[in-house]
Amino acid sequence: MPDDEQSPAGLDTHLPHPARIYDYFLGGKNNFAVDRALAEQMLAMDPTMPRTAHANRAFLRRSVSFLAGEAGVRQFLDIGTGLPASDNTHEVAQRLAPDSRIVYVDNDPLVLVHARALLTSVRAGATAYLQADLRDPEKILHGAADTLDLSRPVAVLLHGVLHFLLDTDDPGQIIRTLVDAVPAGSYLSLSHMAADISPTTTRSMDEASTSSPVPIACRTNDEVARLLAGLEPVEPGLVTVSRWRPDPGADTALVPIWAAVARKP
Repeated sequence: MPDDEQSPAGLDTHLPHPARIYDYFLGGKNNFAVDRALAEQMLAMDPTMPRTAHANRAFLRRSVSFLAGEAGVRQFLDIGTGLPASDNTHEVAQRLAPDSRIVYVDNDPLVLVHARALLTSVRAGATAYLQADLRDPEKILHGAADTLDLSRPVAVLLHGVLHFLLDTDDPGQIIRTLVDAVPAGSYLSLSHMAADISPTTTRSMDEASTSSPVPIACRTNDEVARLLAGLEPVEPGLVTVSRWRPDPGADTALVPIWAAVARKP
């Protein structure tokens, strides 16, 4: 996106944003000079960041395929969805189950500008967009209820967003609020930057945190596992993102992101 293009209300093009940096790592064009500058700074420290971003995106496809297929879920609440890319949640889910209903949630105004790309649903299903912040789960649930039936199982997706919550934000309580609002048989799917896999990546993320208005909190396997308290992880449990049900022949080298899908009993 050209930096001189008129910006949507509420968008500060002088501050980097995680969704746009992630878009840059994925090869997208919906980012600004300030995002690219910080992304290049991160790449100088850790050239594997694009591979990490692509691995996280591939996990979304595999986890949603599991949820819509084997698990039989027909409702998805995708929080922190980021900018549109290939195989968005509704595209993956509705290929397997055309009646799937999806609500996308993000707090970046630029994502709202591109929401129309997400709002294309097959006739049998539904797709909606909500501008809100993960720190306000009640607002998310209230808005999602316009599209989703919260008395029926819902898959709550928190992919690549929880590490933007500090411990003072109480991410565990936010997850409990979301999970408590959906019935047994619902699922939580999450991916989270790891503090205990790649020191180089951790240093890169720490450096980005000092340069960005959005702080980053990488967490260990044990810390992420505590966020799944009370839920039943499906096989293979909490593992590095490249090793969660990989496609045949896929690269399963360690990637510094923890990932899991867990069922509410």
